[in-house]
Amino acid sequence: MLASFERQAKERCEALGGRLLEVNGEADHIHLLLELPPTVALADFVNALKTGTSRRLRNEFKEHLASVYKKPVLWSRSYCILTCGGAPLEIIGYS
Repeated sequence: MLASFERQAKERCEALGGRLLEVNGEADHIHLLLELPPTVALADFVNALKTGTSRRLRNEFKEHLASVYKKPVLWSRSYCILTCGGAPLEIIGYS
């Protein structure tokens, strides 16, 4: 599922003129490192990403997710965004 999510997130970033640099995740959350133009509203980006990937992943992995999720949702409503401005990627741990 993570590989499918990564493809979808990459498409969404590139459609907005950005780049997906890194994705990793655990059973209950994911982390993204990405670059987006300053014109992109981050809350709107996250909302669109979560809405689109939830729908597509629930379709793609229907049988597996049916045993885990009873409601037609995948993501919780919460999220955390941390920005790093112009910090070099070496400083924030991306290599």
